[in-house]
Amino acid sequence: MPQQSHVRGAGILAACLLGIWVVWGAGAEDTPGSKEARERMVEQDIARTGWAREGVKNETVLNAMRTVLRHEFVPEPDRGDAYADRPLPIGHGQTISQPYIVAYMTEMLGLKPEHTVLEIGTGSGYQAAVLAEIAAKVYSIEIVKPLAERATDTLKKQGYDTVEVKHGDGYFGWPEHAPFDAIIVTAAASHIPPPLVEQLKPGGRMAIPVGPPLQTQNLILVEKLEDGTLRRRSVMPVRFVPLTRGQAEAE
Repeated sequence: MPQQSHVRGAGILAACLLGIWVVWGAGAEDTPGSKEARERMVEQDIARTGWAREGVKNETVLNAMRTVLRHEFVPEPDRGDAYADRPLPIGHGQTISQPYIVAYMTEMLGLKPEHTVLEIGTGSGYQAAVLAEIAAKVYSIEIVKPLAERATDTLKKQGYDTVEVKHGDGYFGWPEHAPFDAIIVTAAASHIPPPLVEQLKPGGRMAIPVGPPLQTQNLILVEKLEDGTLRRRSVMPVRFVPLTRGQAEAE
């Protein structure tokens, strides 16, 4: 879940530390996948500015969130909660991210229709699907093989042919397809990986949570300027599962 602004950051940090998920709209009573459930999620949980956070304003991002069927990326037992604003377990110690955070990180990237995006941490494939609604091509890397296989299958069934998933260690990126207009990391790293910085195109943006595992981290926006220099900005406190390193997990 989740400091460009001091007011927004303070409220979210308090919620993080207390383990509280702020859910403005109930999702369990909605028919999974209904247009009404997705619209309610966007209007009440993503676009609306609340006491602890600033709503997402980019209409292209909001339309992507309205379009992607989140319940298709959620395991069957939790599909009744697919449109509630909270993360859900997907197995192997991983989660599908809170919809607000998915939308907010997508907005951070400033995507355009011609862009190519690298995602580190495919997970369920939901974030990749949202990115694919906006960008021309999405490359996504997942270190847990069963998750990579499941996400590939789900994305294919949902018609996201512009997403390519690879089983591997995302720390090193995907140099064969670099440079990327945008990079998004959906797990917390101890530092910003140099290979990802190298693979980011001048003028590109990276959204990455940085900090210790199982504690509050900082969501960082990294911008690579045209001359290759970097500009970093802490946006808000978040809490993500850690970025797994080393040999890709087979099972």
